[in-house]
Formats: sequence, structure tokens, C-alpha cells
Amino acid sequence: MANRETRLIRNLALLGHSGSGKTLLSERLLVKAGVKGDAGTIERGDTAADFDPLEKQYKHSLDSAILHLPAGTTEVQLIDTAGDPDFRGQTLAAMSAVETAAIVINAVNGIEMSTRRLMRRARQRRLCRMIIINRIDADEVDLEALVREIRDEFGPQCLPVNLPAENRSTVRECFYHDDGATDIFSLAEAHSAIRDQVVEVDEALMARYLDGEEISREELHDAFELALREGHLVPICFTSARTGAGCGELLRFIERLLPSPLEGNPPHFRAGSEERKVTARPDPDAHVLAHVFKIVNDPYAGKLSIFRIFQGTIRPGMQLLVGDARKPVKVAHLFRVHGSEHTEVDIGLPGDICALAKIDEIRYDVILHENHDEDHYYFKPIDFPQPMFGLAIEPKTRGQEQKLASTLDKTAEEDPCFRIEHNQELNETVIRGLGEMHLRILLERFQQRYGLDVETRPPRIAYRETITRAAEGHCRHKKQTGGAGQFGEVFLRVRPLGRGEGFVFRSEVVGGVIPTSLIPAVEKGVRQALDEGAIAGFPLQDLEVVVHDGKYHAVDSKEIAFAIAGRKALLEAIEQAGPQILEPIVKLEVTVADAVMGDVTGLLASKRARIQGTETIRGGLTQITAAVPLSAITEFPTELKSMTGGEGRFVLEMSHYEAVPAQVQQQLVEQHAERSEAEDASV
Repeated sequence: MANRETRLIRNLALLGHSGSGKTLLSERLLVKAGVKGDAGTIERGDTAADFDPLEKQYKHSLDSAILHLPAGTTEVQLIDTAGDPDFRGQTLAAMSAVETAAIVINAVNGIEMSTRRLMRRARQRRLCRMIIINRIDADEVDLEALVREIRDEFGPQCLPVNLPAENRSTVRECFYHDDGATDIFSLAEAHSAIRDQVVEVDEALMARYLDGEEISREELHDAFELALREGHLVPICFTSARTGAGCGELLRFIERLLPSPLEGNPPHFRAGSEERKVTARPDPDAHVLAHVFKIVNDPYAGKLSIFRIFQGTIRPGMQLLVGDARKPVKVAHLFRVHGSEHTEVDIGLPGDICALAKIDEIRYDVILHENHDEDHYYFKPIDFPQPMFGLAIEPKTRGQEQKLASTLDKTAEEDPCFRIEHNQELNETVIRGLGEMHLRILLERFQQRYGLDVETRPPRIAYRETITRAAEGHCRHKKQTGGAGQFGEVFLRVRPLGRGEGFVFRSEVVGGVIPTSLIPAVEKGVRQALDEGAIAGFPLQDLEVVVHDGKYHAVDSKEIAFAIAGRKALLEAIEQAGPQILEPIVKLEVTVADAVMGDVTGLLASKRARIQGTETIRGGLTQITAAVPLSAITEFPTELKSMTGGEGRFVLEMSHYEAVPAQVQQQLVEQHAERSEAEDASV
């Protein structure tokens, strides 16, 4: 380990739509590199990347996995990522740890929605990008047409660096070579095209190239790296994970032409509230700067914090600061992660992906460093999709509330797209994720990993009640039980307020008919009625209550009597005031491909949505803005995923309350009456 150098490290993330073959490709690369004797399969459940029991059960990746393999003289740190949009949180997090994003395209399916999204994300983070066309051995695949489609979609900078040959059983390199038979295109033409593209980034080199001078391999290599960094070149490679075609050549390409941590674009560090840009230097002698991009909580092994070192050197025994914490933590053991294996190492260099175990202070997205001058350093935040699919959750067994809370906290530590909400008003805990599959996997993990069984249901809707006209109410509460009795009489009136104005309580009592000291008791009873609701059990809002008359008894009048009288007087007034149920209306912004915009607007219209506008944005996408009842979109995340292949995105925020339709109000009132009858019968 002591002879390792940063210049010989290659960091690469395999990204792509679900089913593009990323995991099988990583297996084939491990075999070609000599790490494994035989390639694992999804069916047998013996791949290095999909080691989680649930991944074996569902037969596809659910998380990112880090693999290590040699490529000639270099060491490749490969991150295999999940392709399902429900698990894109870990995929996006992994992109912060690499110099190169390799977008894998299934030659059969061609460009898919995730392909576009991931290419866009990689460009936004200034990663070097390459495209791997996988499954070139499939029948009736038009690879020439696919390359043209890629160039039309992503630009003319997308050019092959090798081409399939010998009936797609191998590939031939075309950056350094210009002669040989290929299955598609002309090797000589592909050679000229990519050289022309590369030398354009260096004017002096281009002038020499155009004059016919010989350009050395070293000069071409440097220009190639620059073209990658500037996005002027997106190389295309061809592979078959099934047969192994092109996989050895892919390893040689990674070794010779992909950037090391010394050559990639600098990472996105910021400092302080002013967001001052900070450049990390891949210098082993500088202060340590490392970014934690993944947390794994294992009930047996404990907490594993996985990070990428961008500057400095980490060794066991040294102390590191965690974010802005004042107290350092000790590096007792330093690990290298390979699939499910954790191997102890004695040094971590700039560019290395390493892990620390059982340090509770470390959390996702934090910066590990040595000097308090870097206390306020942070990584440029990732724009994660908002988790909108929700379930109310509670333990199946009473007494496990604390275990549930601990499990939820550990899950939130691991998953940047998992949210926990505690609604005190409705007395429920709601978990949110990116889709039905996302939460289903997490719930199964609760049981398998932590032995926790839970019950779930759709989250309750926070309906409200209000009134539509002014009215008056009266109650005389009188109770005699032999000793001192209870007496209180209240006259009040109510009137509606504007939407969102809440509740106003006033007293206009004169002449001491209700002592001033008992007015708070009346208000207490009124507020109790507000909380309980009048017709469907939902809190009342947007009304004014004015107490204007009443009576009291010098002996029998007590606070409880006037609280009861105030409550009943209000309920009587509400009956005469045209009670109405209100529902929350949310502002919904949906981003979808232009091709499915009509289908999505139709879906929204069926949910009582009011379309407020549509706007065409970059990349063939349309943003739809609508106002829609929250109760109508409980299934919208699943429906949108089905309609858009998982690539539609939406955000919502609370807007206001509106009256529900008459038939909905009738249903809610009837449901409340049924619940009340059931509760009374059980007493």
C-alpha cells in the first residue's frame, strides 16, 4: 500500500436506467481484471455489487456498491449504482465521489428517460462523461442508428473510441489506430473524427495537426483529458456484459485515457455562509479534506461512514474533525470497501474511497478535516428529488415506539431521499420516499435488519371546518348533585372570518353577568369545541366568537360549568351558521417529458386539479403548474411513475384551504358519525 500513487487511481461511477446491465458489466470487469474467476449472475444472486438480501430477492440493485479492481498499472474504484428512479438518492450521492460518470445504455432499449437525466446531472456537476453501449450481442440491434440517436440527443461531441468487430465478438480501438475491419462505420473515419474533436481544445496542437505534423501519444493523451474535462468530448465504448466483448478494451481505456484525481475537474467545496469557493488540492502533504457520501448502519458491524479523500492523507491513529464539531474523533481503523467486504488499510491518499467504522459523530455529507480553519467547509449540495410518497407508520406491537424512532433515524442517516414527519395535530408519524417501491424496500429492511414489524396506512388529510354565516348560540348548564352544584349560562354569537384568519375570541359582557375571572373558562370550552369539530371531527377555523351575555350563581358557578356552557353554546351556534368542511389545496409543479404532457394534464384534471400554466423548459421537458386538493393526489406518485417510466418529477407546497364539494362533505360527515357510533358501542 505504501507505493500507491494518486496519479494511478481511477474513480468511475456506472450510471444508467434500470436493466441497462451495470451490475453484470461490473462483474465482467472484475473477471477481466482477475479479481474473480467467474462472473456472478443476477439469477444466482452471487454478484459482488448486489450483496444485500433484498437485492438478491428482488433481483436488481437497490443501493450503490463500491468495487476495487486493477486495470493495468492503475487501480479502479468503481461504484455500481441502482437504476430504478426510486433509489436515485444514493446514485446521485455517489456522483460526488468520482471524476468520471459512465452512462450505460442498453443497446436494445436505446436512450431512456434516466439516460437523459443522468447525462444532465453529470454535466451539471462538471464530471467527465462517457457512454457505454452494452448488450451489443443482442439480436437485431442497429448500433449505427443508436450512435446517431445519441449524437442527436446529446451532441456531436459524443464519438466512438472503439467499434464492434468480428460479428460483435470484440471491439477495435479507434483513437490511436485507423486500420481494421469493423461491424459498423469505418475505423479510419471514426479515428479521424475523434482526433479532430480532441485537438480542437488546443489551438497550437490543432495547427500542428492540420499541418500534418506527427502528434505524440502523450500530447494526444493530454488533449483527450482536457476535452473530457471541458465536456468537448463524450467518448462512446461498446461492450457485452454477457459475452465479455469489449470489457478488456474498456479496462484498457480506463487505464490509458480516463482522468486520475490529479486530472479531473476540481470538487465543489464551499466555505461559510457566503458560499466562497474553495479548491481542494490532491496533495498528500496538505491538510485533510474528505467528503462523506454514504452511511451504512449495520445492526452487527455498527455504523460505517464511507468517504472520498480529496486532499491530504489519512492514517490510523490520527485525529479528524467532523464538520464544525469542536472535539476531534480518532481514526482507530481505516477500511477499504469492496462489495460486502471491509479490508483494513494503513493509508488513504487523495482520490481514495475509504471508510471508518463505529464513529457516531459522522453523518452524511459532512466534511472530515484536520484544522479548525476548515470547520465551515461543505460540499456543494446535491439537488435531490423531493420525497413525496408518504405512509403513516406505527409499530405493530405496543411498547416498540422507541425502537421505531431509532430505526427511522438510522434510515434517515443512510438515505438522503427519506424523510420523517411528525404531525402532532393528527398524532401520527409519516415517512416519505421517492415512490411505492422505495418505501416497500425500507419497510422490509426494518424487519430484516432490525426485527421491527410495522403497520402503515395512507397519511390522514388535515381537513378543517368553518362557518358560512353569522349565528347565535346559548347554553344554560345546571347540575345539582346534593352538595354544591354547577351553574353557568352563556350567550354568544359567531361570524365567519376570511380564509386563513384563524380564530378570534372576544368578550362583550357588561354589568358583571359573567365575572371577568370566568371568561377564560368560557374561552377554554369554546376552544375545546373548536378542536373537536362540529360536524365531522375536524378543527374549526376562520371564525370569530363573541360572548355577550350570560348568568352566574354566587355559589354554584365554577370554571368547569362555564367551560361546558361555552362549548355547548358554540356547537349550537355552529349548527345555525352553515358549517362547511375545508380541504387543503396544494400547489403542484410537475416536470415531465413533452411526449407525456397531455396524459399527465388529463390525469390531473381527473383529480379536480386546476391547471394554472405550462412551461417548456430545456431538454424536451415541460413543467405543469396546478392547484389540486391534497386528498386527490395520494396515489399520484405511483401513477406518475407508471405514466413516465419513473422519470416524472413533482414538488408540492401547501397553498390554502377551500370548501370541499357537497358530496365529499356528506361522505366525511357520514364517516365521522360511523366512527362515533363505533366508539360509543365499545364503551
